[in-house]
Amino acid sequence: MNLPSKPLAGLKVIELGTLIAGPFASRICAEFGAEVIKVESPDGGDPLRKWRKLYEGTSLWWFVQARNKKSLTLNLKHEQGRAVLLKLLGEADILIENFRPGVLEKLGLGWDVLHALNPKLVMVRLSGFGQTGPMKDQPGFGAVGESMGGLRYITGFEDRPPVRTGISIGDSIAALWGVIGALMALRHREVNGGQGQVVDVALYEAIFAMMESMVPEFDVFGFIRERSGNIMPGITPSSIHTSNDGKHVQIGANGDAIFKRFMQAIGRQDLAEDPELTTNDGRDARRDELYGVIDRWVGSLPLEQVLALLNQAEVPASRIFSAEDMFADPQFLAREMFLSAKLPDGKACKMPGIVPKLSETPGSADWVGPELGEHNHEVLDALGYSAEQIAALQACGAL
Repeated sequence: MNLPSKPLAGLKVIELGTLIAGPFASRICAEFGAEVIKVESPDGGDPLRKWRKLYEGTSLWWFVQARNKKSLTLNLKHEQGRAVLLKLLGEADILIENFRPGVLEKLGLGWDVLHALNPKLVMVRLSGFGQTGPMKDQPGFGAVGESMGGLRYITGFEDRPPVRTGISIGDSIAALWGVIGALMALRHREVNGGQGQVVDVALYEAIFAMMESMVPEFDVFGFIRERSGNIMPGITPSSIHTSNDGKHVQIGANGDAIFKRFMQAIGRQDLAEDPELTTNDGRDARRDELYGVIDRWVGSLPLEQVLALLNQAEVPASRIFSAEDMFADPQFLAREMFLSAKLPDGKACKMPGIVPKLSETPGSADWVGPELGEHNHEVLDALGYSAEQIAALQACGAL
């Protein structure tokens, strides 16, 4: 049986990124068929290789973040290392980089040079503050982007300082914008006959773009959204509640018909029929009263009974899942959200499944993150370098 090709098959992507934003963007491309060549420093490679939980000296995160990629070591401070990179870029479709603005320019690898070399090249540039503006030269990790973009300000409880979301979401959201921008640029190139272009993604703007109605609410009303804990401000009821066995459940009953079914399910026909509560604005005005009612009901029952009753009443709800919960959940399993992989020593390892699901040309995880420089000979051979030339590049410190 002929397997369908992946949607990005035939595209060559060069990744100069480290850690999260750039590598996550290229990971998505790799999962959907692009040939992704990750260029790493010979001196240890991507620092992500040593982040968080290590197995046999290598990060488990690395094995996921770099799956389907080829690792090529190049010393970009070495003239011959840069020459190899330029040869790669001469036939590439996309370059993804997340250096601080100006770093590539100092190496003689700025956009003007690369565009002249390969007018079809799309360059995705992910940075803290973008390629322009008074802050462009400042260092900016995802945490800074989340802070400046507005997310940290509204995350947490009103009587406590702001908190982080638990993952490096600023970097990951910026990566998604980078992929979206790259695909738009490719569409322009292939369909409209255009040339390559720069996709400029600032981490703080990637977050800012997700901030819903923050801008017009402040502009029109002078309203500043504050931290509100687990409730959804202005949209009631939607919050987290605790059952009598000490477990937590998210209930989203903020739709008009859903709210009525919810109140009927918990035996509060009076609230289900209350004309003041038929629309969201009326419910939000009595928010504290309603949350008190829901807290008491959830707190009187074990979690599984709460979920069963809400499911029967068609009220959106979920336990707060840990990784352990996910591993045993039928929905995760049915959707193939855990893939089986093997680490370099043969140890079996579960990895997250592919998102999104494409019906005709699905993505896949074909191999785990590679060893440093694992594909040096393969990549250079494909570029036309002889074994003697590769050995010379190794000997002079370019690889």
